[in-house]
Amino acid sequence: MGPLRSIFFFIVFIGLSDAEIKLSSDFMVIAGPLTNVLVKNLAEDEKKDQKNNFSVQEEAQYFCQDALSSHLKDYLSNLHKKGISHYKVILPWTKILPEGTSDKMDNDLIKCHSNLLNVIIIANLKPLLVLHDSGMPQELIEKYGGWENEALVDLFVDYVRFAFATFGDKVETWITFDNPSELIKSKHKLQHAGPLAIRNIISAHEKVYGIYHNEMQHKEGTLSIVLNINGVFSTDDMFQPFRQLINEGMMDLIAVAVSDDCLSNHKIDSLRDETLKANRDSVSEKLAKVKSINKHLQILIFSLDFSQCAVPAVGSTEYNRAKFTEVVKALSNNEVSVIGYDVSHFLDHLPLHYQRSNLDNESNFSPMEEGSEDELAEHNSDIQFHGRSRLSAYQTVWEKFSVQSNAERDSFLIGTFPSTFLWSTATASFKIEGGWAEQGKGENIWDRFAHEGKVEKNQTADIACDSFHKIDYDVYLMRGLQINSYKFSLSWSRIFPTGNWTKPNQDGIDYYNKLIDSLLESNIQPMVTLYHWDLPQALQDIGGWQNENIIKAFSDYADFCFATFGDRVKYWITFNEPWVVSYAGYGTGQHAPGISDPTNASYKVAHSVIKAHANVWHIYNNNYRSQQHGQVGIALNSDWAEPKSPNKPEDVQTADRYLQFMLGWFAHPIFVNGDYPETLKAQIKKYNQECPSAPVHFPSFTEKEKQYINGTSDFFGLSHYTSRLINSTTNKVCVSDYNRIGDFFPQVDNSWRSTVSPWIYIVPWGLRRLLNFVTHEYTGTSIPIYITGHGIPTEYDGLDIINDTIRIESIAAYINEALKASITDNVNVKAFTLRSLMDSFEGPQGYNHRFGLHYVNFEDSNRPRTPKESAYLYTQIIKNNGFVNRSLKYLIQTTVHNNNVKKLTALPASEVPSKAKIVWEKFSGQEDMERDTFFYDTFPEGFVWSASSSAYQIEGGWNADGKGPSIWDNFTHTPNMVLKSHTGDVACDSYNKIDEDLFMLRALRVQTYHFSISWPRIFSNGSIESLNLAGVNYYNKLIDGLLASNITPRVTLYHWDLPQALQDIGGWEKEELIGLFNTYADYCFKTFGDRVRFWITFNEPSVFSWEGYGTSSFPPALNEPGHLPYRVAHVVLKAHAKAFHTYDDKYRSTQKGLISISLNADWAEPKIFNNLRDVAAADRYLQFTLGWFAHPIFKNGDYPEAMKWQVGNKSELQHLSASRLPQFTEQEKNFIRGTADVFCLTTYTTKIVSHNIAKLKSFSYEYDRDTAEGFDPGWPTSAIKKFRAAAWGLRRLLNWIKEEYSNPPIYITGNGVATKPISTVDDTDRIFFYKTYINEALKAYKLDNVNLKGYTATSLLDSFEWVNGYSFQFGLHHVNFKDPNRQRTPKRSAHYFTEIIHGNGFPPRKEDEFIYGEFPKDFAWSAATAAYQIEGAWRADGKGLSIWDTFSHTPLKVGNDDTGDIACDSYHKIDEDLAILKQLKVNHYRFSLSWPRILPKGTTGYVNEVGLNYYIRFIDALLAADIKPQVTLYHWDLPQALQDVGGWENSSTIDRFVEYANFCFQKLGDKVKFWITLNEPYNTALLGYGYGTAAPGIGTRLGRAPYIVGHNLIKAHAEVWHLYNETYRPQQGGLISITINSDWVEPRNPYKQEDIDAAKRHLMFYGGWFAYPIFKNGDYNEVMKARVREKSLAQGLPKSRLPEFTESEKQRIKGTYDYIGFNHYTTVLAFNVNFGNAIPTYDADRGTGTTVDRSWLSSGSFWLKVTPWGFRRILNWIKKEFNNPPIYLTENGISEHGDKGLNDTWRINYHKNYINEVLKAIKLDGINIRGYTAWSLMDNFEWAMGYADRFGLFYVNYSDPSLPRIPKASSKYYSTIIRCNGFPDPALGPHECLQLEATTVKPSSAKSLPTTTPTNTGKVHFLGLQISTVNATSVLYTLFAILLVAVVLLALFSYKIWKTSKANISKSHSCTNELSLAHNTNF
Repeated sequence: MGPLRSIFFFIVFIGLSDAEIKLSSDFMVIAGPLTNVLVKNLAEDEKKDQKNNFSVQEEAQYFCQDALSSHLKDYLSNLHKKGISHYKVILPWTKILPEGTSDKMDNDLIKCHSNLLNVIIIANLKPLLVLHDSGMPQELIEKYGGWENEALVDLFVDYVRFAFATFGDKVETWITFDNPSELIKSKHKLQHAGPLAIRNIISAHEKVYGIYHNEMQHKEGTLSIVLNINGVFSTDDMFQPFRQLINEGMMDLIAVAVSDDCLSNHKIDSLRDETLKANRDSVSEKLAKVKSINKHLQILIFSLDFSQCAVPAVGSTEYNRAKFTEVVKALSNNEVSVIGYDVSHFLDHLPLHYQRSNLDNESNFSPMEEGSEDELAEHNSDIQFHGRSRLSAYQTVWEKFSVQSNAERDSFLIGTFPSTFLWSTATASFKIEGGWAEQGKGENIWDRFAHEGKVEKNQTADIACDSFHKIDYDVYLMRGLQINSYKFSLSWSRIFPTGNWTKPNQDGIDYYNKLIDSLLESNIQPMVTLYHWDLPQALQDIGGWQNENIIKAFSDYADFCFATFGDRVKYWITFNEPWVVSYAGYGTGQHAPGISDPTNASYKVAHSVIKAHANVWHIYNNNYRSQQHGQVGIALNSDWAEPKSPNKPEDVQTADRYLQFMLGWFAHPIFVNGDYPETLKAQIKKYNQECPSAPVHFPSFTEKEKQYINGTSDFFGLSHYTSRLINSTTNKVCVSDYNRIGDFFPQVDNSWRSTVSPWIYIVPWGLRRLLNFVTHEYTGTSIPIYITGHGIPTEYDGLDIINDTIRIESIAAYINEALKASITDNVNVKAFTLRSLMDSFEGPQGYNHRFGLHYVNFEDSNRPRTPKESAYLYTQIIKNNGFVNRSLKYLIQTTVHNNNVKKLTALPASEVPSKAKIVWEKFSGQEDMERDTFFYDTFPEGFVWSASSSAYQIEGGWNADGKGPSIWDNFTHTPNMVLKSHTGDVACDSYNKIDEDLFMLRALRVQTYHFSISWPRIFSNGSIESLNLAGVNYYNKLIDGLLASNITPRVTLYHWDLPQALQDIGGWEKEELIGLFNTYADYCFKTFGDRVRFWITFNEPSVFSWEGYGTSSFPPALNEPGHLPYRVAHVVLKAHAKAFHTYDDKYRSTQKGLISISLNADWAEPKIFNNLRDVAAADRYLQFTLGWFAHPIFKNGDYPEAMKWQVGNKSELQHLSASRLPQFTEQEKNFIRGTADVFCLTTYTTKIVSHNIAKLKSFSYEYDRDTAEGFDPGWPTSAIKKFRAAAWGLRRLLNWIKEEYSNPPIYITGNGVATKPISTVDDTDRIFFYKTYINEALKAYKLDNVNLKGYTATSLLDSFEWVNGYSFQFGLHHVNFKDPNRQRTPKRSAHYFTEIIHGNGFPPRKEDEFIYGEFPKDFAWSAATAAYQIEGAWRADGKGLSIWDTFSHTPLKVGNDDTGDIACDSYHKIDEDLAILKQLKVNHYRFSLSWPRILPKGTTGYVNEVGLNYYIRFIDALLAADIKPQVTLYHWDLPQALQDVGGWENSSTIDRFVEYANFCFQKLGDKVKFWITLNEPYNTALLGYGYGTAAPGIGTRLGRAPYIVGHNLIKAHAEVWHLYNETYRPQQGGLISITINSDWVEPRNPYKQEDIDAAKRHLMFYGGWFAYPIFKNGDYNEVMKARVREKSLAQGLPKSRLPEFTESEKQRIKGTYDYIGFNHYTTVLAFNVNFGNAIPTYDADRGTGTTVDRSWLSSGSFWLKVTPWGFRRILNWIKKEFNNPPIYLTENGISEHGDKGLNDTWRINYHKNYINEVLKAIKLDGINIRGYTAWSLMDNFEWAMGYADRFGLFYVNYSDPSLPRIPKASSKYYSTIIRCNGFPDPALGPHECLQLEATTVKPSSAKSLPTTTPTNTGKVHFLGLQISTVNATSVLYTLFAILLVAVVLLALFSYKIWKTSKANISKSHSCTNELSLAHNTNF
């Protein structure tokens, strides 16, 4: 029953004078439709100004015209005044869509009908829209004929979809077909056509019904079809389907057409006799018959027409009266349940009068028409008009319920809410978000309140639940709950940090946009509160809500929110519980802002709030409603007030007054009359008279304000928590107290159950009474009530925090009271909101009160959310939409998709090794970049995502309800068989926690759940005679629950838990098990197969065959490795085949399912990929593991040839008479072959396999294959030692299956990684595992065309991991096995897996899109080196020693004992270096001066002129080549003489550095215009003086020395900058600055505030260390200062170990730059680490650790990962932090480790993508970047790595004494970028910059990554050069070509001229795309 309306109809008609019929507001009184004649008459009436005639004209259907008559509008309004509620509108399909489809439409007609609907709505009528009555588009008739053609069904559906989309926001009631039986009779004369037409019409209706309720669930509406009431009972079989349609309930109400059956030529002698003759059954009887078909549906009399009977005009009134009397009787028949009727033909005869509630817009209007007064007077003595009761609303409600007995009051109602009911949960921004100062958020009053220590235990909401970073986490929980609405609030200060609309905070806006979008993607409607108590502190500072100027600020804020979010938000709440704000915030001061002023501020605040609310409502109503179609309301809180003494009238009045003070204070102005309640005003007046010394300053509204406020809410939001017993106060002392002012004294009943909160007692029945009061006092039934808040707090700690019994009991009771109000009392309650989604910050109580449905561990920085038992209860209530009888069994109405089974083709036996060896040929030679490059793309539509479990691992209930023991029960109960003697007796207790598991699955968004059935739970002893129905019921409930959640089950019949009774007779050794397993499988197929469409017979049979029978580690632990595994596998294969054939023969034709077996395999990578024996061994390993079962099933019914050969030969060598491997008969082979519909694979790791002759004397399956297995120690580890993560192995394994088994459909049915239990929810390693493994699966599908169909994550939850017990965890959800509740908590990996599912893979990221364009003109393109790294000549020409000379000559300091003694010998190779610079086309060159080469002792006391002249000559050569020098004064090579006196720890070095710089400026400054003082001072300070891994190698003072050194370096830089600026700049005109370096830092867990803080801190200690003093404020950043100070004091030191700058030093340091020199290479992931305080160290001060994402490409340096996007992010950080200064990128590059040849595609890829990020930073972000420098020009001495790591664009051959510089492919690529000054767009055609000049080395062609061609990584020594075999071949060909030139010089010369010209043309085309290398590559 829908909501009631305060409208009462009185039928005043002859014969009905004593009839009074009360009709509910959802009762439909219908008129219409319009006709052309009626509209014409109305138009004429408009001219004549005549009175309306209301009768329906039967002439032609109305043709809509744009200009709607004003008389039409008046006509419709008068219909409303006469009591009409609905008006029919016929939508003309034939005209709206002239051609029948939505491709072509009549827009004018659509607009006209839209306007007509608007006019109807404005007239306070509701449109009832008929989609099809008779007409059909002519084109469809000509093409298809009539409804007998099935094609019309989909065309009609298309039309209806169009109608829903176009008019759906205006229409609540829809009719698909109006009386189709008449349509059939008139158009289908032939007998055969009629039934076909009816069938198609019904099919069309059913489809439309499904669309309406599945795709438009957010709409409140009904849909039906109109049937002729006589046709329903026709004996003609043709109409039987209509009765079936009613019976099936494929309509929301039964709409019938009622007309008389009289004969037109019959003489009317007696009206009553004629009526009886014409209609044997009365209308009432007919309706009762209709109702009997479906008792659950109400009846709508859609049309009521007796006009066709030949009744004389004189008798028409009497006749109509008689017929209408029957209708009235039907209305009064409760069994018939009529919801509405048509009065179109009675409008002129039946004046209907009604009284509206006081909320009606025309509440004083009396709708009597002229001329009706006399008629009414004739009967008014018997009519009672129902005005407002003399009793108050409170008294009315009180009297209604006071008579209830306790049993009646507390009775439980079984029933459901309306289908459109909103189920919600709530939070508030300041309670959950945290991020209190994140990303530009302003301070709010609760931040200030908590920081001032006004909250219990000094707790704050700084982090709270960390929801600002956990949108995915929160929405995940909501999907599990199945709510359809989420009530949350916006943080005003997060959007407008100061409260005013000055500059909105985009980061805050983005947060809410993401939240709203995430909710809608999960089909959850956002219900958004604009203000939930967290006023921006800036506004409070000017008075807060006491200052009426805040109304404007709030209105601006609301306006912005409507404009920004209103396109998606349809439910707005202006204020949440403003009584709390006024009372607690400004009255008692218990809440923020903590003001205690109950007589003034409290009422003033309320006054402002009400006006602010009204203003915002009008803003929405005037500016947004017409486009956004939303609702705006307010959420008011109230207790229920029960009189303390029911028999005392004064207590009843006092209780009423209590409600007026609490609820009426805000509700009365908004919902009644714009003013405060009279009771409230009178009481305050009375108090002021009693207490004139401390009066209440009670404001009043002007009349204009009252009008403005009245009616400003579209719904009534009600928050209710508890009740109070009320009596009048006896103490009349004048105190400023809320209760004293109101003259009431609230108490509680001792019998009421208390909670942890002193103000909340559990009194469920109070809610029902309060809802009734709200209905009577404020809303009537026309305004919906949304329960916007209800909850119960529990204690912070305790035994009941998860199994929250008190909340469970309370939720059910309170919701049931709301149900009673809805069903029994007809209260228009539309929503129920449970507070709160999770435990949160609860204001003054901090975290001590827990209101959440989900437990939040506030001691854990991850803030994990764990569902409580109350969450599962609430989910059940939502699922049932109320409370249903548990004994009822509901049909699961969900689609179970059938599978199209294609029989797999039989294949020949495998060769030895198999043809699949091409996989190793294709992939094993891949370079790392080729192999590991992450691939962005998506899986196909329909790809199946799943999570898995198995029965023994999760179910528990090991002996519950008749389950028999399994071999695992027996095994685990045997001592010392399982780690720590763990058992699966309880496991995850899933046997008792179906709802909990379904919750997780829904939240994950998986389409399939892969689980196993426990054989001994169904057949306790393994045979059907021991059938256990309790076990069957468990699986039925699980399967039904899955389907109800739209999750399809994938069921494994055997996952290792054999009934112990069958093992006792021999287990899988015995052939008898084939039949027993088949019987078990047959029963499962028969019992569950109607819902299960995917069956797995056995899971990983090779595991239990070997581990269970070949070892003692698995049950039954028989340990006969040479015989039993083969025999068991033999039996299992036959059992599998038998079950397959049973399904195939008996069930497939009806169940349409798939059946297969799940096989496991590791990938086998040959130890040496080009060693044929190792390749054969790898193939043999796969045949022994995977082929053992796959080869018989998917190939030829027999074992692999390799396996037969190996075991046979081993057996013969062991002197056995026959092979230990059993043989199949030909019949068995044929029976086994092809017994799988798809290939199911589980895989976890990769093995490195080599050929190895195993022991001969020991009989063993393991030894038979002659292989050795291992792994690369560099592969990522897991909790299981032998399970290393090598994701690329999955792609290769899938390709091997493709090649070996002819590319069958493949489902990955198990893949996951184990972690240790200490990793609870922040399981980063599991995320990396899934990211890389799923990406390799994607590559296999997209790039290799592997027929991959689905992926399953192992496992859904932590579980019993076999012999390891609970020591390892594979779950996406953490299970607390120490808690008997076994609560489940989603791990971060669950959210990540959900993200992958939602994206169906890895959709390309917007930020990674490659852009084309040019850099600014005069952009500085450069390459870089450093003196010590390239010059050599370490003792030449008077050079002094540097600290790196000393360091590299110290043993064990540098890799391979390398030194820079010679390096690249650049000191002697100026010409060579200049040549490669010219070749590179750079316009700048960055190099450093060697301080000890110029000043050997570090001072000008001795100048080495030879060294100085080297630099002068080199600089002159650069300038002559038009290359500008960029000179670094200090690149780490301090003169050893200065280090001997302390180096950079000694402040005197500052003076020496200034002295040295001054000398350089004097000697070189006229030539050098670009100076860098220091390179990477961070590395100098930390690596040189902290870790000791760089010169001077000091590592003993890590907590002090780096800071001192850094301090001196900063001051040294500043002094040199001032020297240049003041002394040299005026003459020399150069630039000078410093080069700093930094990685970009991302949080390891971006959902975790602690890691976000760690990332910021890491960046501040890295790049910020030197950047802040120089580029910002002259001082260290606050993060660094605070941390070092805090740590120092904790270590007992009197002050910080970080030195302090004096104020004068700060001023001198600040701004000492002309640009920022910046070096960048990579990105890291940071996380928090607490190192303690015992040892002072830089690392402990920083308090962070770092890691990297496994999916990032590696380089030759362990620390350098390829992360181009990080470059752009850190450049944006510089822009933001330092006001967008000029930036020169002074280093950027990548290394290879060792000699990798010249074709350095990895470097091309690196520079291409990093430089493109620079272009984005300039073009898209407006960052002021002036230049880019590649590191480095050539391979060189890489510090502590020696010469092992090569960064160069040019290869240096260190084995050649001449140290030649040979261009790598990357040098050509970089030079092309420089020539093009960026990346020319290929779409614009070839660019002239791409015309390459002839060079001495042929440029490498771009190579797709990864390629299908193996890379030859072999090296040879050729002419003194160690190069790859490929390059050696090229050189040979070059020499051969030279030889030919010598022999036939002239002929060859001619040929070469021709060839060159041709090549140039070719190059112009081939090089066009050179700059796009790897941009669109395929892997």
